[in-house]
Amino acid sequence: MNDYKRRRFGAIPPVVKNLIMINVILFLATLVMQGTFGFDLSRYLALFHIKSEYFRPYQFVTHMFMHGGIMHIFFNMFALWMFGRVLESVWGPRRFFIYYMITGLGAALVHMTVLYIQYKSLEAQMSQEQLEMVLSEGYRIFSQNQNFVDPHMGQMNILLNVRTVGASGAVFGILLAFGMLFPNTQLMLLFPPIPIRAKYFVLIYGGIELWLAFTQPGSNIAHFAHLGGMLFGFLLIQFWKRDRGKFY
Repeated sequence: MNDYKRRRFGAIPPVVKNLIMINVILFLATLVMQGTFGFDLSRYLALFHIKSEYFRPYQFVTHMFMHGGIMHIFFNMFALWMFGRVLESVWGPRRFFIYYMITGLGAALVHMTVLYIQYKSLEAQMSQEQLEMVLSEGYRIFSQNQNFVDPHMGQMNILLNVRTVGASGAVFGILLAFGMLFPNTQLMLLFPPIPIRAKYFVLIYGGIELWLAFTQPGSNIAHFAHLGGMLFGFLLIQFWKRDRGKFY
């Protein structure tokens, strides 16, 4: 193990520490700006559907640093600290940061692909007038906690105006990498409080996400994004494994 790994293993290495700080700062800024000035920061930094007029390409990156609530950010940052610090200590800051960003972007890409397929399916069931009404009036109606009575218009409005936030895609990529690099490490679950090897934890968690992705397509949780983070993490690790001396 090189000097960097000896110094950092067990401590909070720089990339993990800075990622946590950025996420916490933006979370607090969102609360303060909304509560004090009525300014919705997530309106600009969350990821909107690509067909929404509020979509901006930079949101593929910025949404990874936004969160929807205290429990959302707590569990994401806890997993980033718990597993990410080990990976960064092994890989070093540059490789870990690359992995984190690629899995986060890959998760968003998979999520947006699924949303686009859903969009095309709904579009085929709507008239042009209905679609234009949703595109022009949907955000205003949705922001008032209302929606269209027509079921197709209502689903389309949700599809276009529910924002995607969170580092969960990258976090799931981190979970996968930890399970692949340290498959026999014993983890202690909270619920139920039993020990389990990392490889089985990742397989079970991934299986649950896959099941939920197909059985709860309208859920507020982006299950396909989680799976996308794991998929891109797996592909990137396989690519890196071609050069064993630089992987691990």
